[in-house]
Amino acid sequence: MEYKRLTNYVKALGGIALLSLVMCVCLFLFAYEQGRGNIASAKEVLDDSTIVHVADYVPITFKDDAEGKLAAYGEKLIKNTYDYFYEDGKKIGNNLACSNCHLNGGTKAFAAPYVGLHQVFPIYIGREDKVESLEERINGCFERSMNGRAIAENSNEMRAIITYIKQVSQRTHNDKRLDGQGFVKIEIPDRAADLKHGQVIYANQCSSCHGEQGQGQKNPNAGGYLYPPLWGADSYNDGAGMARMLTAARFIKGNMPLGATYDEPLLSDEEAYDVAAYINSFDRPKKANKEKDYPNLAKKPKDCAYPPYADDISAEQHKYGPFNF
Repeated sequence: MEYKRLTNYVKALGGIALLSLVMCVCLFLFAYEQGRGNIASAKEVLDDSTIVHVADYVPITFKDDAEGKLAAYGEKLIKNTYDYFYEDGKKIGNNLACSNCHLNGGTKAFAAPYVGLHQVFPIYIGREDKVESLEERINGCFERSMNGRAIAENSNEMRAIITYIKQVSQRTHNDKRLDGQGFVKIEIPDRAADLKHGQVIYANQCSSCHGEQGQGQKNPNAGGYLYPPLWGADSYNDGAGMARMLTAARFIKGNMPLGATYDEPLLSDEEAYDVAAYINSFDRPKKANKEKDYPNLAKKPKDCAYPPYADDISAEQHKYGPFNF
C-alpha cells in the first residue's frame, strides 16, 4: 500500500515537472517571438530615423532655443568665416570660409563633411602623433587652411561650431563612421604627376571659376570668395592637408568641377591627380614650424611635400610622385 502511494506521488511530481517544462517552453517561444518583433520594430525605427550615408542627409531647421541659436551662429561662422575672427580690427587669417572645403556647410558627401563627425572624435592624428579632440582638429584648420591661428577652445565661437556639427549629425549612428565621410578613393597612377597635363585640365575645367592665376572670384555682394583662390597669398598654407597632392586629388575627383559628385565625377583619376599637382606647384603662404609635424616620421604621408622624412626619397618625389615607395 505504501509502495503504491509512493508511486502515485512520484507520478504526480513527474506530471507537475512536465507541465512546468511545457509552460517554460511556451513562455520562451512567446518571449522569442516578442523579441523578434521588437528587433524588427527597432530596425524599422532605425531605417526611418537614421542615415547610413552622408548623401542621405536632409537639411534641418534649428529649434528656437539656446542650443538651436548657438548652432545657427555656428552655421554662420562656417559659411561666412571671412566676416568673423578679427582682432584689433585686423582679420585673423585669410578670407576663405570653412565651407570652401567643407562644401554645402559641411553636409556634402565626400567633401570632408561634418555630418557624424562629432561621433568620430577623439581620434588619433598622425600630424601631432596624439589623440585629438574635435576642438583641436578644428583649430588645425584655423592654423593651416585658414592660414591663421587657433581660437580658444572654450570660446563661444568654438562652442557654436561644435554645436552646429552636433546638430547636423543628429540622425546619424553614434557608434561608427558614416559612408561618405572624408574624400573618395582614387587609383593612384604609378608615375610622377604631369604638370603640363594638369595645366591643360586647369585651363579647361577650373579657370572659369578659380581664375587663370588661381586668384578665385570675390563675392560681388558680400565678403570672402564666391570661388576660393587656389594659390597665392589668400589661399591655404603649405602645411594644410589640401597642400598634399593626393588629398587634393581625392577632393577634386569627388567634387570638381562644380556639379561633380562622388558617384558622378567629371574628371578621371589621372586628371584629378595631374591638376592637383599643378595647383599645388604654385607658391602659397608658409606654415611656420612644419618641421615639428609628424613627430613619428613613420606616420608621415608619402605625399607630404616638406621634410624631414623617414626615408631617402627626394622632396620632389614626395610632392609629385610617383608614390611607389
